[in-house]
Amino acid sequence: MQKIKFNIEYQLRSASKNILWNSISTPLGLSEWFADGVTVKDNEFTFSWEGHEQTAYLIQTKTNSSVRFQWEEDLDSEYYFELTITALQVTGNLALVITDFAEPDETDDMTMLWNKQIEVLRRKTGI
Repeated sequence: MQKIKFNIEYQLRSASKNILWNSISTPLGLSEWFADGVTVKDNEFTFSWEGHEQTAYLIQTKTNSSVRFQWEEDLDSEYYFELTITALQVTGNLALVITDFAEPDETDDMTMLWNKQIEVLRRKTGI
């Protein structure tokens, strides 16, 4: 089944760009909110959750702005997930924009999963 692309924007009112960047781009930062553990070898990130491991490749980085990963099983496709830091024009506050792909009947579940992960990010970093 063909996956569809979706975006979710999370406003982070009191966010520090440096803290947010470290949270989305480093193994230590990602292990605080995205996965239970993260190991890196070159551009290969291995994420672990409760004994389950999944590998993603860092395919694009824009320093202090965005990171794009592609899951190992999606290497022969256009599917990826991206975390982008952006400043909101009206307020100047930072936002984290998630771009991901899911099957049409799974977008609600994926959105709920991202919501849960972002709540952990907010709690762990105080943003």
